[in-house]
Amino acid sequence: MEIAKSMELATLSHKQSSFAGPPNEALFLVLAYLPLFELLSMSEVCRSLRDAVEKDVLPWLNIIVERPLSLRLSDEILMKIASKANGRLRTLVLMYCAKITDDGLQRVIDQNPLISKLHIPGCTGLTPDGVIRALQKLSDCQDGLKSLWINGIANMKKEHLERLQFYLQTNQKLPQIQQKRQPLLYHNYRRLRAYRWEELGRVIDVELCPKCNEVRVVFDCPREECKRKRENSMTGCRMCMFCIPRCEECGKCVENGDLEEAVCADTLCLDCWIQLSKCNFCNKPCCTQHANMQIASTGSIGWICSVCHDKSDDFE
Repeated sequence: MEIAKSMELATLSHKQSSFAGPPNEALFLVLAYLPLFELLSMSEVCRSLRDAVEKDVLPWLNIIVERPLSLRLSDEILMKIASKANGRLRTLVLMYCAKITDDGLQRVIDQNPLISKLHIPGCTGLTPDGVIRALQKLSDCQDGLKSLWINGIANMKKEHLERLQFYLQTNQKLPQIQQKRQPLLYHNYRRLRAYRWEELGRVIDVELCPKCNEVRVVFDCPREECKRKRENSMTGCRMCMFCIPRCEECGKCVENGDLEEAVCADTLCLDCWIQLSKCNFCNKPCCTQHANMQIASTGSIGWICSVCHDKSDDFE
């Protein structure tokens, strides 16, 4: 009897879904702003969305590849995806796509010279010379490139950076972008999505670290005393993350005496360490970014971290 009722309900549900109307028109407007993984997922929802994704150029003008697709993306797949823009690609964001090579990137650039945002952080298959060739091609465009993110490209040296900056100068809107320049704080940078980089008024994400003289992302400090040094044209603690530790929560520089560690092994300043709740076992906090490591503690108030939870399972 119960099985028969369940089958009737399933049949009724299927009929109702079969007669469902077309998707809301607002969904078609959203397609152009979706990362690649979500865009491909939308194509599986219904025929209308599938046709919009496959036949319309608009969703492919901004290609954003993040995890998990970044681990699988190859030169051939990238070329196939980029070809859907019909040479009108404007934004290309490849986050940690290790399989992309100089030749693969150059082929996409050659067929899409109107790209204005190129973000390729952590693409370890690329070389500085390959990035320079790509930028040289894009600089021939009238407007030029207005946003470049290359942190994580190996063996990037001062002379490479100078050549990149030379080609970026061809952007006629460069002064307008730089007028919006804001301090770059470590904790904000860690949570900033790559394709929103220009909101900070920066055309390129890396520069020469004042201390180690390496091409890296250089961070400002929110401490008042550090701000005053910066206003007086003093370097202070304005350095890369390899030269000075910074708090994961507030972005402040952390001196050795105030250095604390979270469950996730990220660095915390003493003030943030005190404010955050702690694991019932190890008395270490979780930073906001890794709050998923907190596991509710049964039979008591508070939580235990996933590390202590796994250890307790080993002893049982």
